[in-house]
Amino acid sequence: MLTYVLRTLLRMAITLFLIVTLVFFATRLSGNPVDFVLGEGITKEDRALLIAYYGLDSSIGTQYWRYLSSMFSGEFGLSFLERRPVSEIVLERAWPSLKLLLSAVCFTLIVSIPLGILAAIYRTSIIGSVVMVIAFLGYAVPSFIIGILLVLIFAYTLNWLPVIGDGTALHFIMPTLAISGTLVAAITRFTRNAMLDVLSQDYMRTARAKGLPEWIVILKHGLRNASITLLSVVGLQIASLAAAGSVVVESIFAWPGIGDLLVRSAILRDYPVLQFGVLSVAVAVIVINAAVDIAYAFADPRIRLAKG
Repeated sequence: MLTYVLRTLLRMAITLFLIVTLVFFATRLSGNPVDFVLGEGITKEDRALLIAYYGLDSSIGTQYWRYLSSMFSGEFGLSFLERRPVSEIVLERAWPSLKLLLSAVCFTLIVSIPLGILAAIYRTSIIGSVVMVIAFLGYAVPSFIIGILLVLIFAYTLNWLPVIGDGTALHFIMPTLAISGTLVAAITRFTRNAMLDVLSQDYMRTARAKGLPEWIVILKHGLRNASITLLSVVGLQIASLAAAGSVVVESIFAWPGIGDLLVRSAILRDYPVLQFGVLSVAVAVIVINAAVDIAYAFADPRIRLAKG
């Protein structure tokens, strides 16, 4: 088991290194950010001074080595636009993103797990068919389309919900629903499949033969055994949400989170903020994936034996 944990940590380190390298070189393909930040009318002397100040006059290889060295020393540079540490800027945006993520995850689990159980129990009835149709619709409609539709219906047409910001509980409703659409569909489907696997097991028939109420049989014996499979699915879906799902949604609703910051930094070519923002999201995703893998290995004895 220790070997498996060490392998997982090594994969995390290699993945982070590749992401840092890819983002660094990809950001340099869009040109010199100084020209974009300063605009027209600047003298050649001032332009050269600013390029030298940010170290952009060196070769790409030298800039890359400096970035790696500063990253390992805990220095991630200053924002080209705000002229303050990028770590400070990203941390300011982390809490709003985390609140939205927790809201979406809680809503998803409350809705999708009961729907998945119903779809498994009533798999041959109209109830199961309706649940699966809803799940497939969630897969088919991207989160940004859901977000736009919610804005058109509940903000502009009905004028029920606010669109921009995170000031009140009402501000959470539309972003949460937009992000949760695909998540609810995925976890509902996986819950249904996991429950179908356990409903036909011998221990379920034994529990019923003992005269236990059906809801106890389903929840205590069925859901508990299906939760091992669900653990990995929920973790991976949360990781994907942290990586991509919230970026577009935060932009649509002007949510003051990391996703909106990444889009803004990419458009304005604020390389240091973009690099550290992507790195922060990558760390969150990789840590979640690793935690799920390790927890899954501890939960299932077969995996512990296979992984050593």
